[in-house]
Amino acid sequence: MSEPASPTETVRAFLSALERLDVDAALTYAAPDIVYQNVPLPPARGIRAFEKQLRAMAKYGSGFEAKLHHIAADGQVVLTERTDVLAAGRWNARFWVCGTFEVRDGRIVLWRDYFDWATVLASSARGGVRALAETVSGRLRRRPAENR
Repeated sequence: MSEPASPTETVRAFLSALERLDVDAALTYAAPDIVYQNVPLPPARGIRAFEKQLRAMAKYGSGFEAKLHHIAADGQVVLTERTDVLAAGRWNARFWVCGTFEVRDGRIVLWRDYFDWATVLASSARGGVRALAETVSGRLRRRPAENR
């Protein structure tokens, strides 16, 4: 890893690695004692617990996007306001997230995300309906005309 110029660049590079689902690259931006938390869930403490969560995301997901709306830093603390898009096959969910990152010596020591669970669940349900509709629509288009 070539060290980014600032905590903000560290966070941008980290999120970019996640968008590529490149867990190994993302881990190079994480400190050994990282704490990762989706509030109000319990935090993952340490690089092994963090890596386990990232690998599960990459294994079960087919895409991740962090659409940054705002990013600001105060010293080593970086705040992000973004829309995250999670995807798994035809399913996807989009939801607003506010994230806090603390960076020390070019590595993330804290990543804490805040979002509205009701919005995540509603977006997940909409994503499921869209995926089902696309699947059914695709099957109908592939059926021979005499069977319709």
